[in-house]
Amino acid sequence: MDLVFVLAVGLIAGIISGIVGTGSSIMLMPVLAYAYGPKAAVPIMAVAALMANLSRIVVWVREVDWRKVGAYAATGAPAAFLGARTMLVLPSRWVDIAIGCFLLAMIPARRIFAAAFAGFGLVHLAVAGAVIGFLTGIVASTGPISVPVFLAAGLTKGAFLGTEAASSLMLYVAKTVSFRSAGALPTDEILKGLTVGASIMAGSFISKPFVLRLSADRFQHLMDALLGIAGLAMLYNAAFAP
Repeated sequence: MDLVFVLAVGLIAGIISGIVGTGSSIMLMPVLAYAYGPKAAVPIMAVAALMANLSRIVVWVREVDWRKVGAYAATGAPAAFLGARTMLVLPSRWVDIAIGCFLLAMIPARRIFAAAFAGFGLVHLAVAGAVIGFLTGIVASTGPISVPVFLAAGLTKGAFLGTEAASSLMLYVAKTVSFRSAGALPTDEILKGLTVGASIMAGSFISKPFVLRLSADRFQHLMDALLGIAGLAMLYNAAFAP
């Protein structure tokens, strides 16, 4: 039943993230933490995120800006590798608390970042990649930060979704390699990640017809709701988990 619930949430998360460019990890982390524990949830989500981002690349491949992907990933991938190693030495309860607080903090912070980021070029993307990459290694999802970064780089709609997905894919590849090399991603967890990722991929393909229909205001409200619910769920796990 846990797997069925995870897959159902994964499908919904795939649809939402396929529309707004982020949200699958935010929705799934509390569910995975409940089903498999917080330490296992982050590596499983890393594998699932690989598939989620790959599906968005496939959908929008003709609009991906590969120069921007290269600038962001050049610093972001090594930083994600280091961030993942940092996460592995943290106690499980502190992982829950860190993720929960981070998600709640992103509700006001992403608006601040959106106002601060304007006219981003390749150098700015490289700097942002280093910071966001390290955070991605630790807290599983930094989509609320990366979204305004790529929007500020002049990307919209399909170009934004595809370029952000390709950039994030590079970070999650590095993160997954880090977990695997540290022995924190055994085969059974890879299989769980692939299963969850398949449901996210299905949702991503379903979402394409809806991309142009979502208004900016609805996007803001949807992200706030996702961040708030997921952040409180992670803190609840930290407070009451055995």
